[in-house]
Amino acid sequence: MKKWIFKDIVKFSQKLFLKRRKFIKQHYHRVLPVGDMISDRWEKARFLGFGEGTSIYDSSLVLGEVKVGKNTWIGPFTVLDGSGGLSVGSNCSISAGVQIYSHDSVQWAVTGGVAPYEHESTKIEDNCYIGPNTIISKGVTIGKGTIVGANSFVNKTFPPNSKIAGNPAKIIN
Repeated sequence: MKKWIFKDIVKFSQKLFLKRRKFIKQHYHRVLPVGDMISDRWEKARFLGFGEGTSIYDSSLVLGEVKVGKNTWIGPFTVLDGSGGLSVGSNCSISAGVQIYSHDSVQWAVTGGVAPYEHESTKIEDNCYIGPNTIISKGVTIGKGTIVGANSFVNKTFPPNSKIAGNPAKIIN
């Protein structure tokens, strides 16, 4: 490709991105990374087989078998590890930076790679709010309608309608 054509394409692309960024800032009061700015969050969710009305940011990492219900919002920079099976219900809010795991490599590491990774399915039931930067361990079930506070470490199962927070997470009132 001729050098001058490439420069024209770059200039055009930069103008287009800046115009899109300005529009998003004016209408939605946010500035996004280029990938999240140009991708369609709902299309990515459909591509992954998630429920109708669900959205997931382009910056999110999805591994293995992950099932997500309808109308769930999955924020930017999340990790959804379905290597041991992960199910997220409908009408959930999974905040920015949340990491949900269905495996760990503790035994593998401490045995010098002799023991296998451990896998166990993880489940977030319907109508849950998971606060920013929360980490959820393998094998956990978070009951329907549960609220998880920001920066929590959830390493055990909690019943429906719980309010939990902390490291490790515990029920709060």
